[in-house]
Amino acid sequence: MSWQREVDGIEARKRLAEELGGSEAIAKQHERGRLTVRERISALLDEGSFREQGPIAGHSEVDENGSLLSFSPGNYVLGTGKINDRRCVIGGEDFTQRGGSPTPAGLRKSVYAEELACRYKIPLVRMLEGGGGSVTGASGKALSMGDPVYAAPRFASIARVLSTAPVVSAAMGAVAGFPAARLAASHLAIMTRHGSQVMIAGPAVVERALGQHKSKEELGGAGIHERSGLVDLVCEDEYEVFERIAQFLSYLPSNVWELPPRWATEPTPTNASEELLHIIPRDRRKTYDVRRLLSLIVDGGEFFEMTRGYGRSQITALARLGGRPLGLLANDTCYFAGAMDAAGAQKVRRFVDFCDTFHLPVVSFVDEPGFMIGTEAEAAATIRHGTSTICAVMQSSVPWASVIIRKAYGVAAAAHFGPEALVLSWPSAETGALPVEGGVAVAFRREIAAADDPDARRKELEESFTKGRSAFARAEAFGVHDLIDPRATREMLCDWLQCCEPLLNQQVGPKKYSLRP
Repeated sequence: MSWQREVDGIEARKRLAEELGGSEAIAKQHERGRLTVRERISALLDEGSFREQGPIAGHSEVDENGSLLSFSPGNYVLGTGKINDRRCVIGGEDFTQRGGSPTPAGLRKSVYAEELACRYKIPLVRMLEGGGGSVTGASGKALSMGDPVYAAPRFASIARVLSTAPVVSAAMGAVAGFPAARLAASHLAIMTRHGSQVMIAGPAVVERALGQHKSKEELGGAGIHERSGLVDLVCEDEYEVFERIAQFLSYLPSNVWELPPRWATEPTPTNASEELLHIIPRDRRKTYDVRRLLSLIVDGGEFFEMTRGYGRSQITALARLGGRPLGLLANDTCYFAGAMDAAGAQKVRRFVDFCDTFHLPVVSFVDEPGFMIGTEAEAAATIRHGTSTICAVMQSSVPWASVIIRKAYGVAAAAHFGPEALVLSWPSAETGALPVEGGVAVAFRREIAAADDPDARRKELEESFTKGRSAFARAEAFGVHDLIDPRATREMLCDWLQCCEPLLNQQVGPKKYSLRP
């Protein structure tokens, strides 16, 4: 007797699963300007590399002869595939069924995605579009038995995968509840500028609980989360999301037991070295383009910046030097003169944890005038968040190099120098317990007030103390490893990275902690 009938049943279920919520629902999804989950997976992965897991997970009805009457697939698509020939786990909600709210099979597959990434030690990519749990439960019935008491907590696998392999999550539509928590529990969180929102709860729940009538966009649109720090990138459309995911993963190892892949070295822009000699203004009150400075040093003049709209005085990015991936830190003097506020401190702490998890050496270009001051800074507990960041830096084990390009003042400066860091200084550097202006104002307050010309006396004192903070004095006291010509920065950092290779080889494996969202 043949098993053809059963084989036909398998194929019939797979065809129905491929149809997702049906042609009408798919057409509506396209009208909204969004792809289906299967189209997203196909667009991101290398052609023909997707291997689906649980393709016929769902619910079926059969007649007394076992012939298929109906089939409802689980509304989470899961499998493995390749991005630039590197294997990953990929999955996402199917919005064309129940608006992405999980079905029983869909929920199981979404939880299994983390387990799968941990098992094979490969990156996890999530395409999120769903409203999370429903009052009727995954089964569609109001009565829910819930999980047994011996079941592992769902967040256990989420926490475990963060310490095992790179995790990328992208909000491709409205995302609320548990999917929103998954977005936060990622090494890179992305959302599209148009059509996606991320919320703890949607408008109906908010209005019922708080009496506030807000749209999805007002609650969690891209304009909100560019500034909240929840997402690291906002992309114009889904295709840019796919491009950025591939770029991000190219800097990282497949898991914490490996080192990041090395690429062929790309040259820096023409005349880059000469421009570095002039990029820091002699007038210490003037700003400059630090992103331009970074581009003049790293391979190909390119770097991958994360969370640009949040904690804007601090820059966090991925780049390569001599083909080796690393983490970049820098101060943007266009915001608070580069001073570290509470948001900037949290941004740097999270980034340092991330670099330490994946064995990325950190290079910090330091122009730190200190912690942000004033009533808003105090109300935001800036000193507590800043101290937390310093502790994260001191606990990190990856190699650090710090290049003092201008200011390094106060307690906040400690967040830019890791344990046993290589410390280089440019001639434009100045360091101390606090900036000259503030120090003079405190120490010579009475003398300045009693002077015939207070402003002239203040300026005279500031100029005198500024000369005493020359980069030469610190170098002559062996307070830095070297005082260098800015044009030599790239060469010296590339040499340092070569020296770091034996150290990195000894550090593979999981840390005692992982990135903490």
